[in-house]
Amino acid sequence: MSLEIYKRIADFGKKLTELDELEKTLPAISEEAKAIVNAERCSIFMVDYPGEMLWTKLSDGVGRIAISIHSGIVGDTVRKKTAQLVNNPYEDSRFLTKIDEKSGFMTRNILATPIFNSQQEVIGVIQLLNKYHGEFDEQDEGIMNFFANYISGTLELALLMEKK
Repeated sequence: MSLEIYKRIADFGKKLTELDELEKTLPAISEEAKAIVNAERCSIFMVDYPGEMLWTKLSDGVGRIAISIHSGIVGDTVRKKTAQLVNNPYEDSRFLTKIDEKSGFMTRNILATPIFNSQQEVIGVIQLLNKYHGEFDEQDEGIMNFFANYISGTLELALLMEKK
């Protein structure tokens, strides 16, 4: 990972401190994540452990998505607590093809990265779709793991503020 990327993420972190509402924070996180790894779309899934659900608080190009915590690549990301890099989603049994069918979007590749809170519980997942030039790789995964760790405190705080 280049020093430029680290600097960009640090600069973005400074901007995040000015945002105190989830509705402002998530679009900023999504746009930055897409720019960092050159992805077409980004969805941010939040984890509802009591309801055993994952739901998008933000998703590019589609309405709200709600899935079981036990299904899909995003669900696997939460359960395994590790990033999932899938460059052939239609050949992966975890891939939920119905979402593409419903939206009319064609997913070529996926990078799903867990977001941890201060107790090391997964509170969300950043899911990036369709790298513009090629496929997601281990370098992209490392960058997004760093990014997710960097923004996790801001996201955790915004979630706490939303509950008030």
